[in-house]
Amino acid sequence: MQALDIKFMLKKLLNQSIITTIILITSQINVQAVTQNPSYHPIPLTMGKEIKDQLSKSDIPTGEGGFARDYIVNLTADDLIEIEVKSETFDPIVTLLSPKGITIEQNDDVGEGFTNSLMFARIPKTGNYTIRVRSFGNESVEGNFTLRMTRLRREQ
Repeated sequence: MQALDIKFMLKKLLNQSIITTIILITSQINVQAVTQNPSYHPIPLTMGKEIKDQLSKSDIPTGEGGFARDYIVNLTADDLIEIEVKSETFDPIVTLLSPKGITIEQNDDVGEGFTNSLMFARIPKTGNYTIRVRSFGNESVEGNFTLRMTRLRREQ
């Protein structure tokens, strides 16, 4: 009886080991596919420089009917930044994403009666941050915009 029990346990452990290995390999492939997506290239952004750009249907689909354009910038912990997006063609929304893709801050309108975006944020940790520009709601709008990011001050 003991020999059968040991054989059964070894077979069960072997099956669990194979399943665990398959899950780990599959997970690793999925992570690599997401992190090494060759078609995703955020546009480098320089602090203090205004960019004139265009939102179009060739940008990133939002899944809500619209499109987004991403920019990447290296920021330092405790930076205080201002991000401004202006457009006469569409109602822009600007989002600041952490290096892990978590939303740090988002802004739709500067204030009542205005559709341009103005956002202030303090950077929690040094790294490459993403600034995402998209149109409000599920608007599938194309159009020109300007984007400007300014470092207001750095904490000492």
